[in-house]
Amino acid sequence: MKKNLSRMGLPVGFLVLILLLLVPTPPDLSTAGHRMLAILVFSVIIWMTEAVAYPVSSGIIMSLMAFLLGTAPNMVNPSKMLGTSGALKMALGGFSSTALALVGAALLIAAAMMKTGLDKRIALVVLSKIGAKTHHVLAGVICVGFVLSFFVPSTTARVSCMVPIVMGIIAVFGVPRKSKFAAIMLIAVAQADSIWNVGIKTAAQNMVALGFIEKQLGTTISWLDWFIAAAPFAVIMSVLLYFVLLKLMPPEMEEIPGGREKIAQELSALGPMKTDEKKLLFISVVLLFFWATEKIVHPFDTSSTTIVAVTLMMMPGIGIMTWKEVQERINWGTLLLFGVGISLGSAILSTKAGEWIAHVIVQNFGLYDATATFIIAILALFLILIHLGFASATALSSAMIPICISVLQGASENITLNVVGMVMILQYTICFGFILPVNAPQNMIAYSTDTFEVKDFIKTGIPLTVLAYLTILLLTNTYWKWLGLVL
Repeated sequence: MKKNLSRMGLPVGFLVLILLLLVPTPPDLSTAGHRMLAILVFSVIIWMTEAVAYPVSSGIIMSLMAFLLGTAPNMVNPSKMLGTSGALKMALGGFSSTALALVGAALLIAAAMMKTGLDKRIALVVLSKIGAKTHHVLAGVICVGFVLSFFVPSTTARVSCMVPIVMGIIAVFGVPRKSKFAAIMLIAVAQADSIWNVGIKTAAQNMVALGFIEKQLGTTISWLDWFIAAAPFAVIMSVLLYFVLLKLMPPEMEEIPGGREKIAQELSALGPMKTDEKKLLFISVVLLFFWATEKIVHPFDTSSTTIVAVTLMMMPGIGIMTWKEVQERINWGTLLLFGVGISLGSAILSTKAGEWIAHVIVQNFGLYDATATFIIAILALFLILIHLGFASATALSSAMIPICISVLQGASENITLNVVGMVMILQYTICFGFILPVNAPQNMIAYSTDTFEVKDFIKTGIPLTVLAYLTILLLTNTYWKWLGLVL
């Protein structure tokens, strides 16, 4: 079924693109805006169907933007064409974003963690403190997801570190691979990482939203400001994840014989901390300090301090890895998708396509006279539903955050809203991806272990999503309102 969808995705995408281009341009929408909406729908179709690899989709989108926008009237001077050179600058605009630099640096930090094995050591140290009772091990796995999120911004890297550790523990404990214990451990690895993507600013999909907030709304959000706002949600959801998994998939045993000894054995096998691990830990802790004290102790932004840190990691004498080692461990396609995603969203806004579609949404849902809570409720529900068709939260952010910004700006003309704060809240929703294994790369890594079925993931993912949605609404009316993120 998935293979058929992928095969049909590209021809269907181009067919829909052509049909939309043939539709007469609405009188209140520019030609460039009309074409950008067609490109947006095309992008959503090929991203949802995974018709081509994400890096390839980036090349297609840039090509479409260069030629379709290049042959459209200039938005500033409609008597002249924009030209392919001007349109290509728009298509490449996302690559000048500071958010892109931070994502690239975050991928380098993740590569350093995997190269030195420090991520594995952190995970085993946390697990060694919790004992061998199954519910303690579950709590430890969730806790590791929390701890690693501070040091390894890449979700895929965090899960890639945790999966072999958890699988090793399952094997040595003698627990069947298809047991409920094995299933909830691997589901917890994926879901905890998705939850803490909300809490930490440096997750890739958050950087897409922050890029738009900085470029379109002229506001920068520090690491600590993001953490103060988002961490309570992640903490609440971590606790709920623990109870949902134990309630819906209780493990067959209460305690695993020899569990503590096995973890100690794995930790002992690592030996004492190597020099490279110590260097990386020192650099990471100092970097975390700079992230957390931005605008408080110093004026340096997150992207700049992170770039300095990763440069030190590769400096002769100081560094812990070479550029050749970096090249082998970085998913460069992620950076390409990220840059094109920002370009796509920025073009939707600059051509006024976002403003036009926002006006349609605001009118149809009566958001001009709605409360902030109702607006969040409608947009968050929409994002949760559309995420079912996406395999990348980064792609979803690229497509939807510009529209959310336009909707909120339109609604704010009649009611008092904190547009920046509400965009942050909606971005938290984009991080969910709890329902299907295909909704996030980390889910697929866990699913590839063959420890659980799709139905198991759905069984725990639906209630988790409902609880997350209700928590969003609860915090919108309490904590986030007190922080001034809503009004």
